[in-house]
Parts: sequence; structure tokens; C-alpha cells
Amino acid sequence: MSSLEDQLEKKPKSFNVFVLIFCLIILSAILTYIVPAGQFDRVEVDGRSVIQADSFQYIDTKPLGLLDIFSSVHTGMVNGASTIFFVLIIGGTFGVFAATGALDAFIAMISRKMANREKLLIPILMLFFAVAGSLMGMSDEIIVYIAILVPLTIALGFDAMTGFAMVTIGASVGFTSAVMNPFTVGIAQGIAELPTFSGMGFRIVLFIVLYLAAAIYVYRYASKVKKDPSIGIYGKYKQGEVKAGTNSDEKMTTSHKLVLIAFLISYIVLIFGVTKYGWYITEIAGLFFLFAIIMGVLGKLSPSSIADNFIIGAKDLLGGAMIIGLAQAILVIFNTAGLMDTLLYHASNLLGNVPGTFSAVGMFILQLILNFFVPSGSGQAALTMPLMAPLSDMIGVTRQTAVLAYQFGDGISKALFPTGNIIAALAVGGISYGKWVKWFLPFFILQFVIAIIALIIAQLIQYGPF
Repeated sequence: MSSLEDQLEKKPKSFNVFVLIFCLIILSAILTYIVPAGQFDRVEVDGRSVIQADSFQYIDTKPLGLLDIFSSVHTGMVNGASTIFFVLIIGGTFGVFAATGALDAFIAMISRKMANREKLLIPILMLFFAVAGSLMGMSDEIIVYIAILVPLTIALGFDAMTGFAMVTIGASVGFTSAVMNPFTVGIAQGIAELPTFSGMGFRIVLFIVLYLAAAIYVYRYASKVKKDPSIGIYGKYKQGEVKAGTNSDEKMTTSHKLVLIAFLISYIVLIFGVTKYGWYITEIAGLFFLFAIIMGVLGKLSPSSIADNFIIGAKDLLGGAMIIGLAQAILVIFNTAGLMDTLLYHASNLLGNVPGTFSAVGMFILQLILNFFVPSGSGQAALTMPLMAPLSDMIGVTRQTAVLAYQFGDGISKALFPTGNIIAALAVGGISYGKWVKWFLPFFILQFVIAIIALIIAQLIQYGPF
């Protein structure tokens, strides 16, 4: 079997997201010569800026010069610095957490304990990955666990698709429900001026619904394969060629247990700080930075190793952080040239003639389409929420519902669109993209329906606080 690096090298080349966003920057600059500038009056309501819907007026056009276009990139990076460094610090923390080996040991322990109860392994491990996706934004990191669990599930009498789906769909539904995902809901709510992680109760219900749907979907398929292995999808593997216990011999040490306890405590403190003291990304970043050091010490890493792995973790998220800055450059151009309010005016006229529930669904579909081009959750939040938040005020959709539409549009498409990391994950699992799409599409449609129902309910109950 080839190494993980060799498998990753097989990833088909696709267009670069940075190139796409730079093209959008150029297009935005061109629009300053075409689209007339406009302006709404804004007022402060409960500490947030709200547009006065009937105050729009056209103003003098302010087209950008050549240097202004390139200067907007730096200005965008500066404007997005708070979010950019938040993402890097969170990434660094998870880098230290991963380096302790506690997560790998925990998965290996569960796999060993459930070796004679194979089917129970599916909902238990899927719950673990769903929680990780919902609390710590696990997404790209799934590649490592695919390499572990695909051979294991084949050895236990299932197939490669079962192991791949346990990790991918488990993490995906957690990422989508985003109970406390700092990379999506945390950033989007900040841009929308909502209290950090507000509306958590509704998202917990969504987590339960999506997790149960995912676990049942994978469990039913795995049961069919167990009965008739000939219908399984084994990819680059052959049926029965993997020996039981593959990659599952790592021991859970006292050090690993302490690291996991510290990680759990960090989220308890986070929930307390957010709900009791209104912590925002500065305090949350500080908390994670503190626990990165604590987990590193408990994991018996040297000071240099803690620093090195913090840098490695931050480096892994540098691309996403840079996308946030580039997305901000587009907003700089739109705001400087007075185009943002013109777009809001026409978008509100377009969506204002339909009920708010359907407007929320329209926002969701728009976010879903945009995720094909901007697969970074934090980058998409930075790009779209400055437009969606004030637009929601104008068309009668709560800002919390607008954030929900964003997280659905971003989340449910990650496991489908080839512009994200699903191609690399499939390469590691040895499964073709075509077979994956055919297998996954029914569940994608199910999530799509759940998203629409949830958005309609959210608007009917005026999901808030506002």
C-alpha cells in the first residue's frame, strides 16, 4: 500500500481559490465603472448597525484606480486581521492537540474495544467525528483518520465505503450543525453582530437530527455489505486482504487521558465565558492559546515541540486565513466605491416580494452555490455575511436565520463539491469520485430537505435573538 504522501500526490489538479478570488477583485473594480453608487442611512439598534430600508439614494460614482485595486488587498488583510489571527491561533491549538497523540489513541482504543461488536462501532465513531466537527470544526483533518479506519472496517467485514463514510459524513454533519464551530458560526455571527454562539439550542436539535440521519444511512448500508460482501465498494483494496487490527494498536496512556480531559475542560470554560461574560474571538483565541500550552505540557511535549506543532497547526490553516483577507478586499472595493448599498437595494427588491421563509431558502441556495467556488467556511463567511446580514434586516429574515442559511450552504456541500478537499480524502480512501457521488447523493438530497425545513421553522419562530 502506498504512503499517505503518495496518495495525496494523486489529487487531481483544480483551479486555485486564490486565483478565483483575485479575479473577483478585478471584476469588483470593473463594476465600479459600471454600477452606480448608492447609500442607505444607518442607525444603531441595540449596539448594532441597521439599515433604514426606505432611505436609499444614488450618490456620485467613485471608480477605483489601478493602484487602488492592489492596495485593497492590504486594506482587506488589515480589516480582517482579527478574524485571520483567530483562525491561526485555533489552528495552532489543534496542531498541538494532534501532536500529543491523544486523539489517535482515543480512536484506536474505541476500535479495539468494539472489535467484536462491529456494527456498534459505526454510530459510536460517527458520533465522535460529528462532535469534533461541531465543536472544533474538524474538516480537512479527516484525511488522517480515513487512512486508519478504511482498512479497519474492511478487516471487520465491511468495505472501504463504510470506513470512509463514517469519518467523512460524521464530521460533515457536525460541521454543518456547527453547535460551537469557531470557524463558521463563530466568525459568521461576529460579522452579523450576533452574540457569539447564540442560538445554540436550535443548533443542538439540528445536530441530533443530522447525526441520527447520517448514522442510520451508513449503518443500513454497512449491514447490507455485512450480509453480502460482494455488493461492497473496496476501492484500491481487495475484499478480505486487510488483517484485523490494522493501525489500531496505539495505547491510551495516562498522558493521553489528561490531554483529552483538558480539551473537554477548555470547551466547558468556553461555554461559561461566552454565556456569562459575552466572550468574543479575542477572549476565545486567548483561551485556546492557554490550553494549547496546557495540553502540550500534559502530553509531555517539550517547549520547543509545543511551539513547533503550534506553527504546523497554524500553517495548515494559513490558506483559509488568507482567503478571509482576500475576501475582505472585495468588500473594501464595494464599500469604497459605494456599490454595497446598491447591491443591497436591488437584492432586497428581488427577495422582498416573497415571504421571508422562502427568502431564507433563497439565501441558503445562494450560499450552496458559492461554496463550489469558495470552499473555505471561514472565507465564505467573510465574503458573504457582510452582505447577507443587512439584507436579512431588509427582507424580514432574522440575522440568526441568515447565519443558519450560510452554515447549511457551506456545510452540506463540502462532501460533494470537488473544489474542496473531498478529492484528496477519496484518494486516501482509494475510492473514485464517481462512485462516491452516486453513493452520497441520496444523503445529500436528504440534508438539502432537512435544511429547507429547518430554515422555514427558524423563520416562523423568529430564530434570534434577532
